[in-house]
This record gives sequence, C-alpha cells and structure tokens, in this order.
Amino acid sequence: VQLQASGGGLVQPGGSLRLSCAASGFSLNDYSIGWFRQAPGKVPEGLSCISSGSDNAYYADSVRGRFAISRDNAKNTVYLQMNNLSPGDTAVYQCAAVRGGMRYGRCFSTREYPRKGQGTLVTVSS
Repeated sequence: VQLQASGGGLVQPGGSLRLSCAASGFSLNDYSIGWFRQAPGKVPEGLSCISSGSDNAYYADSVRGRFAISRDNAKNTVYLQMNNLSPGDTAVYQCAAVRGGMRYGRCFSTREYPRKGQGTLVTVSS
C-alpha cells in the first residue's frame, strides 16, 4: 500500500508543472486526496484536495486560480496542475489520502490524512 508523488523538477518563473500522485495496493476511488508542500524552514502548507464521491475540489488562497486538482480513476492517479509558478512555490510537494469524503474545513490539515506518500521537489528558479 503506497502513495507516490512524482513530476517535480526545475522550472522557470511563470512556468508550469503537473504533479502526479499514484496509488498502489489500494483504489483511490474511495479516498479523498490532499496536496501539501513544505519549504525549507517552514511548516507544511495545505494546497488543495479533492473529495471522494463528489470530486469537490478545494484550494488554498495561495494557489487558487493557478493550481488545479483532478483525478483519473482508471489510472488510479490524482494530478495537481500548477501554472504561473513563482520562486515562492519552491518546496517539497506531497500527496496524502484519507478514506471517505472531505470538506473544506478539514482539507488543508495533514492530520486529516493518515496515508502520506513520498514527496517530490519543485524548484522554481531562473
């Protein structure tokens, strides 16, 4: 049973990346997925989540309008499309899962997600 984030890398300011969160050993259909990031010296920041069932998506103010979360159940993968990136977006990005639905008030706390995957580093620099 594993979650694995991938798709990070080096991108110039204003660029885009798409992160993937792939599950193995369980189906993401029944899980809500959250994306988080942690920059050096900072606490983890909740970015976005997508609820199981409804596929309702929620976004933190810092990324709303720039990031988009989606899921492909056939590929057992959740994506985070990140556009108009800036150096302030540099961090290790991690996905996490919790069985069942998700509401806005719980979306952005890592404590709500018992399953957490390995992170992927995103560096935004010219």
